Amino acid sequence: METVIVYTGAFLIGLILGLMGGGGSILTVPLLVYVMGINPVIATAYSLFTVGTTSAFGSIQNYYKKNIAFKTGLIIAIPSFIVVYVTRRYLLPCLPQIIIDTQSYKLHKDTFIMMLFAVIMLMASISMLTRKIAEDDDEPKKINYLYALPGIGLVGLFMGIVGAGGGFLIIPMLVFFGGLNMKKAVGTSLFIIAINSLTGFLGDMQTINIQWDFLLSFTVISVFGIFAGTFLHRFVNEKQLKRGFGWFILLMAAFILYKEIIGF
Repeated sequence: METVIVYTGAFLIGLILGLMGGGGSILTVPLLVYVMGINPVIATAYSLFTVGTTSAFGSIQNYYKKNIAFKTGLIIAIPSFIVVYVTRRYLLPCLPQIIIDTQSYKLHKDTFIMMLFAVIMLMASISMLTRKIAEDDDEPKKINYLYALPGIGLVGLFMGIVGAGGGFLIIPMLVFFGGLNMKKAVGTSLFIIAINSLTGFLGDMQTINIQWDFLLSFTVISVFGIFAGTFLHRFVNEKQLKRGFGWFILLMAAFILYKEIIGF
């Protein structure tokens, strides 16, 4: 049953990436941590590889559909993947196992990672449930570097710590700062996620042992999912899908916070 749940989840990860251009990590990390019992640091590394590889295949599909704004994508990807690599290679291994140690409370590294992950999920859900994005404007505007740069740095930092692809942070940035329409924002987001995630995973390869047999099989199923998601994207009501998924990740965030803070 555990195997069925895990590989079904792998397919859903790709499906969500194909449908929405982000959100794969929201399932990946909790699935690996709570179902497989994998250490959160290793789970975030596996998440980067799976989401990065799956997004790369999605990027290829979007390239042929001319849904990738490469110039805008690289402007965001280059500084953010540098931050991701430095975070995974140097910052994360340096975090102490006990981050806060007082008489009344101890905050362990694993708990900190999962709690930060839940906070990012809350941010993603609020963004999905509240933001209204215009989809008709096909003319990309000039990216506003001054406003975008702090956000790019935060995306890289969050990705590096929690292993999330950052799609729900990247897509609003591409739309509001980069001026892309929704279709190009989704395709360009997959392109950025692929670069950032795989670069971050390179940092992990130098610090942790990888179970390649499991990771590759998990990733292959996720790749099948993104092909299905890209195909189904044209048939779904995007607004309803985003709203439903927004509520789902809000509940997931609440579950993670409850489990990590209270436990059961």
